[in-house]
Amino acid sequence: MSKPNFKHLNLRHPYLLALGLLIVAVLVNAYLQPNLFEGRVLNSNLRTFLPLMILAVGQTIVIIAGGIDLSVGAMVSLTSAVLVTNMQPDSPPGHILLVILLALGVGMAAGALNGLAVAFLRLQPIVTTYATSFIFAGLALWVLPRPGGVMPIEFARAYRRTMPLGLPLGFYVAALIILIWVFLRRTRFGNYLFAVGGQPASAYATGVPVNLIRFSTYVIMGLMAAFSALALTLMTSSGDPRMGDAMTLDSIVAVVLGGTRLSGGQGGVAGSIMGVIILGLIRNIISFANVPTWWQTLVDALIIIVALAAPGAVRLLRRRLTT
Repeated sequence: MSKPNFKHLNLRHPYLLALGLLIVAVLVNAYLQPNLFEGRVLNSNLRTFLPLMILAVGQTIVIIAGGIDLSVGAMVSLTSAVLVTNMQPDSPPGHILLVILLALGVGMAAGALNGLAVAFLRLQPIVTTYATSFIFAGLALWVLPRPGGVMPIEFARAYRRTMPLGLPLGFYVAALIILIWVFLRRTRFGNYLFAVGGQPASAYATGVPVNLIRFSTYVIMGLMAAFSALALTLMTSSGDPRMGDAMTLDSIVAVVLGGTRLSGGQGGVAGSIMGVIILGLIRNIISFANVPTWWQTLVDALIIIVALAAPGAVRLLRRRLTT
């Protein structure tokens, strides 16, 4: 029987490291916050984590296909601005549904713009999405020049308080996302997604519509950004044209923590969801331990640096051991 191969294990289960970190973060958090597992606290935490969780899922799909999106925070701000400027405190359900559909359409249109530039115009993803982030941020300020607006009171209250079967709403959303991903992973689109991110030239040679797959990932990213904005806006009951500014880096850090390779072709949304929860629990730990908040920024930066440097460090160590 051959010995377990760490590289093979990591490829098959890229979320194992995230699972280990999650267990440690939960244990430390439970020590500092004894009521962590109470229904009210769980609901509050998961509701807080949910917007970034949704955003990180979209970012994961883009990165698996070999791209990256630095405009996601600005898209959240834009769609949030669209939501609150078209809502009233007493908006009827029909009007609420129309505004939500409008916001989803705006998010998908923003994602389509990124996808068009990256997939069909062959522009570099990191530069393109960094540039479009300024476009979306400017549009958000145009739609909503200053923080304000409002979400329907009953709608926001239902979102914050609903706990089907005693479990937080965020738990059901995360479970639904994972189920959709499991189904998607077994489809032709799921196979194409990993092929395009891992070996785009080979994928193209075998008839995979590389450009169309990449374009679709950015459209999905825009849709997820709109859902993220909806969750965030319902949580705060108002809008802010800079609401999503801090979420871009956080979404990438969560993806990296979840085991998705930044070069593409490997990963999954379950790891990214765990990555978001880990980040949230780390923030809780920093808060309860009275540690300066700038440590969180340092931790985020170190995670990305380690993720980028790790493959090279492993190759260097392997060469040293074999010589």
